[in-house]
Amino acid sequence: MRAFVRGSYPPVPSILFAVCWAYGVTGLFALTGPPAGPWRPGLGTAVAALTIALDMLLMRIVDDIRDLPYDRVHNPDRPLAAGVVTRSSLLRWYGVIGALLVLLNLFDRWAALVIAVQLAYALLLLLPGPDPGRLVLTLLLSSPVQLLLHLYLYTLHLGTTGGGFGPSFWPALAVVVLATLHLEVAKKITRSPRPGERTYVTTFGLPATVAVAVLSPVAAAVVLVLAAPSAWVVLTLPPLALPALAWWRFRRADRWDARLAFFYLLASFVSWAVTAAAGGTS
Repeated sequence: MRAFVRGSYPPVPSILFAVCWAYGVTGLFALTGPPAGPWRPGLGTAVAALTIALDMLLMRIVDDIRDLPYDRVHNPDRPLAAGVVTRSSLLRWYGVIGALLVLLNLFDRWAALVIAVQLAYALLLLLPGPDPGRLVLTLLLSSPVQLLLHLYLYTLHLGTTGGGFGPSFWPALAVVVLATLHLEVAKKITRSPRPGERTYVTTFGLPATVAVAVLSPVAAAVVLVLAAPSAWVVLTLPPLALPALAWWRFRRADRWDARLAFFYLLASFVSWAVTAAAGGTS
């Protein structure tokens, strides 16, 4: 597992991303929810951050197993493709860590149930299915994995606030889906795809793919401004500078700067948490 983590799940950026995801999306739910004053993260948010970090490791296991034939050609240094680890050993770790995640969240039975369902669904993605190279279909089949994690965070948030499931969940979900769509699309944009390379450019063409990458963050910001009308919401807008900068650089480059797409999503998470903590509830 140490070899797998080193080669496929670099701890520092992965854990940083997981922590920002847990705190940021929980803050987003506070922003779009009923007025309740400044949001204050607690122990449940910390548990959520640990859960997301370990869950992302398990999703990386699933992705590496699914992508093994592709990685043997395009990413031969990955631990599974290089033969450093085996499929069976990774699945054993999946079972052990997955059981620990469910136990960790038993203080909220609904959150534990959502995590259990999410882990079970991810395993179904290992069954024979469509060619992973069909990116749009693969994205649709994989999307419940992230949607269930967002539902898990919402469940914990409701457990903290004592509220019930309400319509505010949907605009918050739309915001985070649009923001993550930018990363999903942008990191694969290239003017000259290599033979067999997986990129949305081969499906939609370069102009349409770039349009999605540029407009999805804008759409996320618009939905959030409409869902959480508050003077504080302007704090969520600065991350838009990163997709704009990436687009400007791409005009003279062969590939979109995937680092800026990653930093945009990270900055968005941080801005949602900061805005909610500052008192920017709707």
